[in-house]
Amino acid sequence: MSQVARLAGDAIGLRALRSFAEIIRTGSATAAGRNLGMTQPAVSRIIAQLESAVGFELFYRDRGRLVPTKDALLLAEEVELALAGLQRVSSLVRDIAASATGELRVVSPPSFSEGLLPDMVARFVARNPGVRFNLDSRSVDTTKAMIATRVADCGFMKLPIDEPDLEAETLVASGSVCVLPETHKLAARAALTPMDLHGEPLVLLGSGRQWRAQVDHAFAQYRLRPTVAIETHTHGSACALAARGIGIAIVNALLARSYIRAPLVARPFEPPITHEYAFVTSALSRPSRLTIEFREEARRYFAAMMP
Repeated sequence: MSQVARLAGDAIGLRALRSFAEIIRTGSATAAGRNLGMTQPAVSRIIAQLESAVGFELFYRDRGRLVPTKDALLLAEEVELALAGLQRVSSLVRDIAASATGELRVVSPPSFSEGLLPDMVARFVARNPGVRFNLDSRSVDTTKAMIATRVADCGFMKLPIDEPDLEAETLVASGSVCVLPETHKLAARAALTPMDLHGEPLVLLGSGRQWRAQVDHAFAQYRLRPTVAIETHTHGSACALAARGIGIAIVNALLARSYIRAPLVARPFEPPITHEYAFVTSALSRPSRLTIEFREEARRYFAAMMP
């Protein structure tokens, strides 16, 4: 049993973990106490007890704010997962007691949850009135952990996924496009290559991602390097910047389609860069009835979108 699980095993430990998580979010014992319905001295006392229990300092003060130590940041992600798991148990108990239809917790990348999930969820709720959704976006590693441990019922992730405790079904594949104003000189071309984009200011998704490495490699094949005007982290912001003439955005065609409207146009990026997404569940247990039905909805959604 992990140290977090042991600490959560009694009332004081659970209260301490909630106080700890709230201070991580707010940076203040006063704000944490207000959100939890407790006084600032009570929160401070609980954190002191938690520090004594774990054996290391969690926060230091900086001009009135509580700043987490490096050790606290390492602990924070597991605490969030533990609290989310407890919340899921509470929700399940309420559903069983009330004979409710149920709840689905789905985790996916931010651009996926903003651009594709709303329509998918709306279609599912229309067929299954009363189903509640909890939509979440986390880092890749946290997403994997949430699905594997069933903190989340399911999720959408970009392939490849090499995890023995996850079950992944490929749902959709799409190419990459250049998004630019319709008045741009390159908008008349049927497709755009790194040679066409040489010297043009570009809006690219943040460095360090596999997708960004693929874009850099495509330019390297032409012995070129992309001229990066702005780096961002969502497809929505990339397209918004392109609409304002900041630069040409190179993005995933599937995730960008919700944001491409006048005065923007999209042109295929060549050489092709393909993106595959999968519906992911835990391989350690059978998916719930609602999860299986939602997977069917996702299949129908993408079959209609990309025949």
